[in-house]
Amino acid sequence: MANLKQLAVELSLSVTTVSRALKDGPEVHPLTIARVKDAAKRAGYLPNHHGYALKTGRTLTLTAVYPMETQDHLSDLLKLPLIEGMTLAARQAGYSLSIYSTTPDDDPVESVQRQLQARSTDGLIITRMVSGDPRVKLLLDAGMPFVTFGRTDLNVAYPYVDIDNEQIAYEATRRLMDKGCRRIALQLLVPEDQASAMRLAGYQRALAEAGIPIDQSLIGHGMFTMESSAGWFDRLLASSDRPTGLACANELGLLGALHALGRRGLVPGSDVHIVARDSTRLARFLPAKIGVHFVDMAGVGRKLIEVLESRIIDPLGPVSTILLQGRYEPAE
Repeated sequence: MANLKQLAVELSLSVTTVSRALKDGPEVHPLTIARVKDAAKRAGYLPNHHGYALKTGRTLTLTAVYPMETQDHLSDLLKLPLIEGMTLAARQAGYSLSIYSTTPDDDPVESVQRQLQARSTDGLIITRMVSGDPRVKLLLDAGMPFVTFGRTDLNVAYPYVDIDNEQIAYEATRRLMDKGCRRIALQLLVPEDQASAMRLAGYQRALAEAGIPIDQSLIGHGMFTMESSAGWFDRLLASSDRPTGLACANELGLLGALHALGRRGLVPGSDVHIVARDSTRLARFLPAKIGVHFVDMAGVGRKLIEVLESRIIDPLGPVSTILLQGRYEPAE
């Protein structure tokens, strides 16, 4: 495998010129850059990131601290579009993406502290934000570039990319009411999750505008695997005053709800109307009439990397905050 010196000799260029050409240096002629990159590709040249890190203090690595759902592998599959978007955007920006997987039992603050102590990354992406999330202040105090996927309610400026979960839940509830539904069930994830708090706020706002009192028995908290969703919704369907509408948290919650309906011989889109948040297009391949709010999670991943890269380049620059909308697609 060739090194920089060998490439320089082969091309009759200085080592400095070859190095700058491989980094698309503006001081190097475009034809020289193309010539160097072509030679490097043919020779199987790979940059020495370890040496670069020692020289510059940068690792050219970005790390996403990402919780896995142990014992529930299908939930983890739903994370792949986000990881894909982050991976491709990081590569385009000249970085490698590292996924630091955590389990439900891991302390989120300790996980971030371990990353800070390791000094093995140029920036962090943290997810699953909670109320008053202490990781934000920890990273700000440490001077580590970071971006959050989701928001917290701290009175401090920090960079984030989020989905407008409040508006999605509001629109889902309003659309179910437009179908004549008055008893509308709502799936939430864990109560501490800020995304769940925002979904609940949107649901409550829509009901309040319509003058419909909130029935706490129609609001479900949980990770909503297929099994837990089926069990929760089946219990609601067994009541004498069953729901006529359902706002699903995700695709797995939807599949569980459809299973519960099927067991009782009920028809989605007729006996019970459903609107689901969908990041994988799964709903469009199901034999059921379901309205969906589609969220482009690969696009979210790209935005996360863009914001994080801007923090690395200009740590004192404007703090980017991005709120992305879901796109509603009616039942077919």
